[in-house]
Amino acid sequence: MSTTTVFVPRAPDACWRVFTDPQQFAAWIPGLRRVRVIATGTDGLPSEILFEFSTSLTYSLAYTYDAAAREVRWEPRAGKRDAVGGMARFDAFDTGTRVTYALEQGVGRSPSDRALGGPEQLLESFAKWMHEARS
Repeated sequence: MSTTTVFVPRAPDACWRVFTDPQQFAAWIPGLRRVRVIATGTDGLPSEILFEFSTSLTYSLAYTYDAAAREVRWEPRAGKRDAVGGMARFDAFDTGTRVTYALEQGVGRSPSDRALGGPEQLLESFAKWMHEARS
């Protein structure tokens, strides 16, 4: 699993809200064409989400949350060969948030899919979106 961190000049709660809101995913996840919540937990957060990408990747991920620690984890459900597993954590740091992001890509991903959906690219895209004061 590859891990990376980035500083985002926004409050941890703002980062958490955007990262856990599937309605905002297409704004910062490169190549994402469509997202659909399949199931929601008793906490109101999505417990399974279906992803469709412009590169013909389709898979679903199961999510678990530790809201107190602002940590989310996901693992493949359907389409495991193309899916990803990982985690993200949002810690208060200086005047913003240190985001720690870990990702393991499925063995069925092509080199271009791996490049587009790599942890550095995804985290950079998230940080850029948050820096533009969206929440």
